[in-house]
Amino acid sequence: MAPGNALIPQLTGACSGTAVRRYAFDVPARTDAVSVARRRSREKLTGWGHHEDLHETASLVISELVTNAVIHTAGAHILCELTDLRRALRIAVRDLGCGPAGPRLCHSGEDEERGRGLLLVDAVSSAWGSHDAPYGLGRIVWAELAHEGPGKAVLEC
Repeated sequence: MAPGNALIPQLTGACSGTAVRRYAFDVPARTDAVSVARRRSREKLTGWGHHEDLHETASLVISELVTNAVIHTAGAHILCELTDLRRALRIAVRDLGCGPAGPRLCHSGEDEERGRGLLLVDAVSSAWGSHDAPYGLGRIVWAELAHEGPGKAVLEC
């Protein structure tokens, strides 16, 4: 694991000399924490100089992943991490509960009020997935949002 990174293993294949920015925080596993996670993420993305379109998409993804962690697990808090990979923003959410299985896409009916969150994540993300936490209980669900970085062209290795 990368130093100071509680959610995802060290990145492989990064361009040499490329700085990777990370920001991690936790929120209580309550529905009111969804808005806190969105606000904290928006503040960090603004500080990193990202465009408003990325803020909106990241807010949607964070809302869905944190909401799923609150609803489907029994942990007391949720860990969130933003990683700016220059070519993509990776959003990772770790629950500390004991859900019976990982997330899956649900094609619910038109009248269903719930069940479309991961379909939205799938639609706006360049990639997403999940895996068991590397230690202890819990699951990490992540999504990547492609971008060109704040005011910079896409870097080629």
